Amino acid sequence: MTGTRSWRRWSAAVAVAALALTATACGSDDKDTKDVGASADQIREIAKQAYIYGYPMVDNYRIQYAYFQDKQNPQYMAPWNTLHSVAKVYTPADTTIQTPNSDTPYSFLGADLRAEPLVLTVPTIESNRYYSLQFIDSYLYNFDYVGSRTTGNNGGKYLLAGPSWKGDKPAGIDKVVRAETDFAFVAYRTQLFGPDDLDNVKAIQAGYKMEPLSTFLAQPVPAAAPTIDFAVPQSSEDQKKSPQFFETLNFVLRYAPVLDTEKELRAKFASIGIGTDKNLDIDSMSSEKKEAFQAAITDAWKEYDPIQAKVNDGQIPPSDLFGSRQTLGTNYLYRMAGAINGIYGNDKAEAMYPSFSSDAAGAALDGANKYVYRFLPGQLPPVNAFWSLTMYKMPQSLLSANPINRYLINSPMLPSLKQDPDGGYSIYVQHESPGADRESNWLPAPEGPFRLTERLYWPQEPALNGTWHAQAPQKVE
Repeated sequence: MTGTRSWRRWSAAVAVAALALTATACGSDDKDTKDVGASADQIREIAKQAYIYGYPMVDNYRIQYAYFQDKQNPQYMAPWNTLHSVAKVYTPADTTIQTPNSDTPYSFLGADLRAEPLVLTVPTIESNRYYSLQFIDSYLYNFDYVGSRTTGNNGGKYLLAGPSWKGDKPAGIDKVVRAETDFAFVAYRTQLFGPDDLDNVKAIQAGYKMEPLSTFLAQPVPAAAPTIDFAVPQSSEDQKKSPQFFETLNFVLRYAPVLDTEKELRAKFASIGIGTDKNLDIDSMSSEKKEAFQAAITDAWKEYDPIQAKVNDGQIPPSDLFGSRQTLGTNYLYRMAGAINGIYGNDKAEAMYPSFSSDAAGAALDGANKYVYRFLPGQLPPVNAFWSLTMYKMPQSLLSANPINRYLINSPMLPSLKQDPDGGYSIYVQHESPGADRESNWLPAPEGPFRLTERLYWPQEPALNGTWHAQAPQKVE
């Protein structure tokens, strides 16, 4: 795994020193950590590691803060522990999440699991309709699934528990889903067959229920968890360059209990004030140490850039960037890349994301040109659920506004697409209309750079083993 050596450079002696520095940083009764005992060089190296490790956590927190905490945010959805359904697909107006799915209406749950677990009820759903509940922890790991692929469409009740809950599965619960962090994010996807199917999706969403365990068991409500003074996150741009990033990371790590496998790493972070119970105050530090935190961000991006280059040229498939702690392991650069290229991406078994930022000749995709994206005869994406091809304007990684409000071509649209004489399908990818006779197969592009992303939901074995693979778009004159 790229970057592994840099994580192993720290000897046992350095680990001991880090633990000693942790005591120095955390031994005061002050509310804020205004300085740390580490040298500027130590800060720079450890903060670089902390940035790579923590970028997905901070970006995840930025989104959840907007959705569940900041009531003034135009994209606020609902308070914590309140299931919220969105009876529409994403459009260019939805800008909080990069590379959004525009295939499936979502339901969202921001789960605060500190006081007690939550019981999630799923209704029976017709067998030909795909749905899934993706469970994501604060690290950005996918730690479990409920849905068509994993538990079937017959409905059920599932207990979502945090790290402090040590109980057994109660009667009437089909499965216990355990998170390693106090806060978790559950993304529900419900397949939409077309615009006239929206009322059916709304009815399914109305059947998704959430209740505290005490309510489910008809027991007294436990004591409320302590009130949190939530840190205000940076914007998506500022977190890429501002040393205050580390202050937000320090806050987020308080609700991610230290795992046995990461004790040494978290001790290093704590030695420079990251992941302690005190507020980190970088501006109050000496200019030398503040500059070290700033330089660490530059160093982190330099270490990350080769990974992004490999993603862009196809050496690293996007589907390799998402998964569980078991599948991603300590490859924190991949976890960072997952957040940047499509936060909340699914495990490969649940969905695959072949993506193209270049054409078949290797030139960057740009709306100044015209392209054909071709599905060869008999070579539509092999899926158990559905597939789509989505347009994203770059570098924002957001849906692109266009005059026909079409952001993707997907398998439910096949009956409206024109087939080629050989039985394949040609998708016309360009900024201007290809003409009335081809407009059914037109995927509008922005004026500038863009990326195409396929989604294969519940992919079949030919996609998983590489027998089938997506074709790069061809530039045409």
